[in-house]
This record gives sequence, structure tokens and C-alpha cells, in this order.
Amino acid sequence: MKFKNKYFLLRHGQTPYQRDEDKKGILYPYPENPPIEITEEGKKQIEEAARILKNKKIDLIFSSDFFRTQQSAGIVSKKLGLEVNLDKRLRDLNIGEFHGGPKENYQNYFSEKKEKFIKRPPNGENWNDVKERLLDFLNDVEKKYQGNNILIISHGDPLWFLAGIIKGLASNEEFLSQKHISLYPDVGQLIIP
Repeated sequence: MKFKNKYFLLRHGQTPYQRDEDKKGILYPYPENPPIEITEEGKKQIEEAARILKNKKIDLIFSSDFFRTQQSAGIVSKKLGLEVNLDKRLRDLNIGEFHGGPKENYQNYFSEKKEKFIKRPPNGENWNDVKERLLDFLNDVEKKYQGNNILIISHGDPLWFLAGIIKGLASNEEFLSQKHISLYPDVGQLIIP
């Protein structure tokens, strides 16, 4: 797929789930109740990304509708003077019944990593489901806009897939081989695929 727009991908700022030792082994609750906020460090990360983006002539901002991404998008939009377009297709992976529980339980549900592309957790989605909704999102954006610099604020897995799609990766094996090399952003990290 040849893209008519240039994409900038930003992961939300740090939350207590990336900072606090008692939360690091827990998968965030879904739906977020109470909302998961970004930390002071997370705000600094996003402010730094916004400084970089100020020189990139961003035309549009799209964001996941989760609180941590909306909070991050609000910081960037204020700096850039742009409105934020919320889109549910940019949400994080829905891990179903594993939300709010230990990461270990979710990891043990799969016999190997590539199984996450096809096996769905109860009441959740697999990686192929995420890829499909992101492809749908990109197709809609590409039909509507041309020649724009577009910022997308989302979560780790969705941004990994967006970066891979933009770079032309096709197979699940290609996605897995690139995941932790250059495509999977850390919290508050900006990537330009």
C-alpha cells in the first residue's frame, strides 16, 4: 500500500502500570474505571515529544479514546494548536478476561508468541483483529486526506502494527521479527516509520 500522508506515531505517556512495582505485573483494567492517568514523568515525556512535533508541521491528530491517550493528546494538541480526533479503532488490544489480572496468566494462555495472532482470549481479541481494525482506520484516513502530516496517539501493540503496515510488513513473522528492533515504541516515545 502506498500512502498519501506522512504518519507520526506517539505512545501515551508513562502510567502507574509502567512505573509502580506493584502494578508492573498486572494488566490494566478494562474498561478503565477509574481512568488510568499518565504520571508526572509521563507528562514530561509527552511535552518533550510535543516540542519535537512542533517542527514537523502536523496537520491532524488522531487518538485512541482511552483516558491515558486522550490526556497525552491534550498536551500535544495544546502545544500544536490542533483539535484531537478520537477513534475507537486506535484502542489498545482487548485481552478480555485477563484484564486486571497478572500478566503471567495472559502469557501462559499462549503456547508461543505467534499464537497471539490467531487465538483469542475469552471476550477479547487477537493480534490479527487489531491489525484489521488498524488497516480499516488507515484506509479511511487515506481516502479522506492527502499530503498531510498526521499524528496518531495510541498504545504499544496498535502502534507496532501501524508502523509495520506503513513500512510494508505483510506476514505475521515479519511483524514478530521487527517488534522489538525498531517498531515497538516505549511509553512517551515518538516513532516516524
